[in-house]
Amino acid sequence: MKLLSHFTTFLCLCIIVILVAYLDSPYSFVHKDFSYSTSEPAVAQPVEVEPPTEMPVLENRLDSVESMDRYYVEVYQEYEVYYDKEGKVVKREPTGKTESVRYWDENTKK
Repeated sequence: MKLLSHFTTFLCLCIIVILVAYLDSPYSFVHKDFSYSTSEPAVAQPVEVEPPTEMPVLENRLDSVESMDRYYVEVYQEYEVYYDKEGKVVKREPTGKTESVRYWDENTKK
């Protein structure tokens, strides 16, 4: 009886998986009104777009270097940099975000 119960459960699960796979396929009656292929190829047209000059570029600049507990700690400040059409810096504003990198100082002794 236990073997028949396991077999019935397995058969029901297989039928459900097959039914769901059929209903999700493009060949099911649910998707009969939709076309998944076309006889015309898609052609992409190039567009001339100039990037906006108002968008800032984020740059990290070295703010300070400190020696702490046999490590060198470099602190970097993030800046929003605005450029004009010639590529010259118009404005540089700090964002307030800082990142630090820590390096082992091999010259110090214990």
